[in-house]
Amino acid sequence: MITLAIDTSTARGSVALLAYGEVAFEENFSADRTHTARLFTALQTARTRARHINRLAIGLGPGSYAGVRIAIAAAIGMQLAHDCELVGLPSVAALEHGWKRSLVIGDARRGLFYCTSVENGVCIDGPVLLGEMELRERIDGLGWPVFTTERIDTFPTSQIALPSAAVLARLAAQPMSVVQRGDLEPLYLREPHITQPKVRPGAAAIIVE
Repeated sequence: MITLAIDTSTARGSVALLAYGEVAFEENFSADRTHTARLFTALQTARTRARHINRLAIGLGPGSYAGVRIAIAAAIGMQLAHDCELVGLPSVAALEHGWKRSLVIGDARRGLFYCTSVENGVCIDGPVLLGEMELRERIDGLGWPVFTTERIDTFPTSQIALPSAAVLARLAAQPMSVVQRGDLEPLYLREPHITQPKVRPGAAAIIVE
């Protein structure tokens, strides 16, 4: 089995090729304005290391919505070329930290935080949205190591850990770790919505049939 994994949900992008249990290629890159170019350069290099790909594994977040969408779009194109399986996994399950159990938290804005309990690469609970006090109670109650993908001033003792495409590729072989197959969507912390523009006084509303 040859698996190509992509994660672009955080400030660090990651691409890895796992061939028969061994990492044949791995590259991490900064997710700056050249994020897309770096991703496709890494994918091009990965493709030269394998004649075919059996599975594409994508990190679905929570994290950068735009970053995850870019990874999904790239994977769809490669799936058409290789006629391979497409699976999605929570990026928070593939953090590089070495612990079997962990609590992954993040700032969800508007005074809320997301929290996910991860055990052996499987998200056993979450992501759920919690207020500050609720999250503190959960952290104290579990006593698990706490990780985040970016610094949270409210929880300064949480450790920084980032998703690894190599870890993602290995987890893709575990059915319990996979949360989506085929048509992939980013993991939303809130229901997606569209804010309708306000009609200016005196302006005619345009209705599209």
